[in-house]
Order: sequence, then structure tokens, then C-alpha cells
Amino acid sequence: MRPMLATKADHLPTGEGWSHEVKWDGVRILADVREGSGGRARLVTRNGNDASIAWPDVHDSPLGDRDLLVDGEIIGLNADGLPDFGVLQERMHVRSATTAARLAERVPATYMVFDLLRLDGEDLTARPLAERRELLEGLGLSGTWQVPASYDDGAMLLDATLQQGLEGVVSKRLSSRYTFDARSPHWVKLAHRHRFSYVVAGWRPQEGTSDRLAALLVGEPTPEGLMYRGRVGSGIGGAASRLLTDLLAGSERETSAFADEVPRVDATGTRWVEPLVVVDVDTHSRTPGKRLRQPSYRGVRTDLGPDDLMEDPA
Repeated sequence: MRPMLATKADHLPTGEGWSHEVKWDGVRILADVREGSGGRARLVTRNGNDASIAWPDVHDSPLGDRDLLVDGEIIGLNADGLPDFGVLQERMHVRSATTAARLAERVPATYMVFDLLRLDGEDLTARPLAERRELLEGLGLSGTWQVPASYDDGAMLLDATLQQGLEGVVSKRLSSRYTFDARSPHWVKLAHRHRFSYVVAGWRPQEGTSDRLAALLVGEPTPEGLMYRGRVGSGIGGAASRLLTDLLAGSERETSAFADEVPRVDATGTRWVEPLVVVDVDTHSRTPGKRLRQPSYRGVRTDLGPDDLMEDPA
């Protein structure tokens, strides 16, 4: 069970047949609540993994054990009060209930529920989005489960999200049905931020050390292979360095996995790894050759694999 995905667009659709929502900078989650569960939801990531233990402040349904399946995004707020994927990094990888509870107090999460896929045992996925949204809004979700607003005016929302520092807009055709594990042309997304997801294929230690990870070498999967996009060192503090070191441990290889040549200044001293881990990177811009300018590490994407990037899920 994997969620339906939106298609990247360079402009928003117009007309009465569309609704527009904020594009949240968080973790995509399907929440499955079964009758007799005591209201405890099974939280499933975009990749189909059970992430229930990581989100104790979200996994209890405000409707008790009423049967339902919903789609949404778990968000956390940064110091500026904006949804920020980076603040959820520490929570995403937790596998201990005790640790998860402690982090939930320090970094509280909210589940932004934007679609209703099953209710009281009835599969709603074949119904048009307009009907599903009406049913969802009538449920009265509250607390850590919230139903975000949808808007008729996409241009207004696009401008408002830009002014407020939000990630962007997702537009959805009101007549669209919900198809699991599919990228739909009936949902389109337009992001403001220059944030992209890349695959890690190497790392460099801090100068004067042999094991302190200080920079990543990242690439973009293409039909021609993994193409080098640059070296990312900014944003990798102590906690991020330890997390990345653990994730990359055991994946070492003798040669570069990049299909093109890595500049000598970047390749020198690099520890090559299998291209398995995906990270988010903020960048000022990209050169005509798609090399990153002033890149900054933003976090690991455990919900994405290298194959996902071929369809540009960022």
C-alpha cells in the first residue's frame, strides 16, 4: 500500500475543475485505522514501511477506532514557525518507543490529512476527489490530525505560499479518483524552493581525520547512469555526520559509481559507497551543467530510493 503521487509541473492548472492545496514540507504517510484497534493507526510511509513507532503523538486517531484510511503529510515546525522537513530528521529514524516519546515532546508533529480513502469499511478510492474531500471535512478531525484548507484560486495560493515561505502548491482535479502506487497527471505540484533529492555515492572525511564525515558527493540518476552533481558539506553538523556515517557503513566500494568523471578536487580523498542513500539538498541554483551552487544538506530521505528520483519526486 503506497500513496498516489503528484506530477511535477511548471505552471498551475486553472478552471473550476481543480482545487489547490499547500504543498507541505514533511513526511508522506497513510494512516490505517481498523475497527477494534482502540484507535491506534498503522502509519505507512511512501515506500510501504510501517513507521508507527516513530510518531506516538500522531498514531492515535481522534475518531477512536472508527474504521478509516486517510492520506496526508506529517509536518514539524522550525524556529520560524514554518513546516520544515529538516526538523523531522531525528524523529524519522527512531526505532525505540522510549526515544520516540521523548522526541515527540521536543519536536511535536502534526498530521495534515488531505484525503479520505476508506470509511466504515467502504472503499472510497473510485469516488471523485470532490466527494472524498466533503466526507473528510465532515469527520471533525482535531488535535494532531488536521484537515488543511483547499482553495479555488491557485494563482492566489501560489503567491501566498511564496510570500509566507511555504514549499509550494499541489493542484488536484476534482473529478479524480485515487490510485495507489501511481503518479497521476490529475495531481500536479509546483514548488518554490530550490530543493532537490540526490543519491549519495561518496563521502569525504574532515581534514585531519579519517572517520569524521564532513561532505557528501551526490548524483542524479538518469537513463545514462548516475551523473555527478556536486559536493555537499554545508549543513552537516555533528548529529548529521553520525547519522550519515551509520547509514553508509558497510556500503563501501573500490571505485566511483558515477557514470561521468568526478573532478579531481572532489575525488581526492573520497570514500566511495554504493549509491543507495537519498538526501535532500538546498541549492542557490544549478549551473548549465547541473552542478550545484552553494549546496546545503537538509536531511536523509528514507521515504525515497534512487529509482524514485528518475521520476523527480522532490
